[in-house]
Amino acid sequence: MDDHHQLHGWPTPSQALEEIKAIGKISGPTAITGLLLYSRAMISMLFLGYLGELELAGGSLSIGFANITGYSIISGLAMGMEPICGQAYGAKQMKLLGLTLQRTVLLLLSTSLPISFLWLNMKTILVWCGQDNEISTVAQTYIFFSIPDLFVLSLLHPLRVYLRTQNITLPLTCCSLVSILMHIPLNFLLVGYFKLGVSGVAVVSVITNLNLLFLLTIVVYFSGIHRESWVSPSTDCLHGWSSLLALAVPTCVSVCLEWWWYEIMIILCGLLSNPRATVASMGILIQTTSLVYVFPSALSLGVSTRVGNELGANRPAKARLSMIVSVVWAVAMGFTAMTVTTLMRHRWGRFFTADVEILELTSVALPVVGLCELGNCPQTAGCGVLRGSARPSVGANINLGSFYFVGMPVAVLMGFTGKLGFAGLWVGLFAAQVTCALLMLYVLFTTDWIVEVERAKELAKPSALSSSSSCCSSFPANIPPPATNKDEIKISMEEKLEEIILVSLEKEELVKETCPLIVH
Repeated sequence: MDDHHQLHGWPTPSQALEEIKAIGKISGPTAITGLLLYSRAMISMLFLGYLGELELAGGSLSIGFANITGYSIISGLAMGMEPICGQAYGAKQMKLLGLTLQRTVLLLLSTSLPISFLWLNMKTILVWCGQDNEISTVAQTYIFFSIPDLFVLSLLHPLRVYLRTQNITLPLTCCSLVSILMHIPLNFLLVGYFKLGVSGVAVVSVITNLNLLFLLTIVVYFSGIHRESWVSPSTDCLHGWSSLLALAVPTCVSVCLEWWWYEIMIILCGLLSNPRATVASMGILIQTTSLVYVFPSALSLGVSTRVGNELGANRPAKARLSMIVSVVWAVAMGFTAMTVTTLMRHRWGRFFTADVEILELTSVALPVVGLCELGNCPQTAGCGVLRGSARPSVGANINLGSFYFVGMPVAVLMGFTGKLGFAGLWVGLFAAQVTCALLMLYVLFTTDWIVEVERAKELAKPSALSSSSSCCSSFPANIPPPATNKDEIKISMEEKLEEIILVSLEKEELVKETCPLIVH
């Protein structure tokens, strides 16, 4: 057991360097993949800015509306399959993994239908909410041509989760790189050569996702990754939805809350004076924060893994070391982001547009965006620590309170009542990030890591194995004899695994104490 100094003192430089290397091995590749996926959205924004102020504003508003009402829901529901697929893969129940993939695809496709209807009526909704009519018209054009993207993502998101839960990540990175390399010439072709305007930008985004889906499917098929888990489509995928929905719905709510706050900022910009410039500038700044977020997000994933591993290995001091290193690293990231955004405030906007008014708004807000990162980076890393120590609800409560009960009121008060306009909205974000970071740091540095180790022991306790001597050769009339056919055994085990997952949700346990299927 670690001594008192290790649990309460500060790490030595050599210890910190060793931990930085350990976290970096996880966070480095994750950041590269994140940058690849981010670049597509950035390229689309560049082409919208090339088309003009109105097109940039309309496209930004449309993307914000799509994120709030569609993409966040599809992404959140897809993440609900992660626990089931992860448990199935660990228990070698590969057929259940394939069956869950089919069920999730059906769930997302059925969800895309009402979302599509909503998108078809977006202009009416935006105008009713007080948005500018011209901007709303352009936004309607963009989102109309984005509707096929919902159905493409209904296949792509589950496929990505399906691969990731089997520890298969390289194909996604390579296929993402190829599809994004094709994204640029496609934009030049449809937007520059064929002059399709806003609709061309939207169509290219759909084609890029379709290319990624096609490439991933080809890789999965020809590599044989799917063979163990492939289940022929049947009515089986129409049953057993309870465990999937029990995970997908709350995960979706969590994802949506995180996405919605930033997108609501764009909606609020449409209510300010001169909405074209403010909405366009907000779109640029949101893309900027998304770029910066790639790095603390990757750090968060890395430290989450490290903390979880060390707690599970009964090394509380190592877990605390990971927490300290990640927080210090995140603070350094925050200062770096603040410095870069401040120095680039007069140049950054020119990558998107030449409009003087948009450039002026962007240059004024960028230093505030940098200040926000001083809070965002540490709180993002802190969320990773909380996930690794099995306390995600604490992080969710902190984010909910900070953004919706502090940040949103301050943004509305300063932006509208205080007459600060565009800058006032970003002051609200700054208030949210500072509150979130302070609460997160308080929770982290008052954590009793000995207690967390004990919690980890309970969480990872192996299930009690049933004694073979307790099995009888005769069975009551109402209890069927054990299956002898291999297919029956597989079906029985798959059904049992689903039951375990569902019961674990209801009782907030990972496994039933009496079930030997899942051993941690």
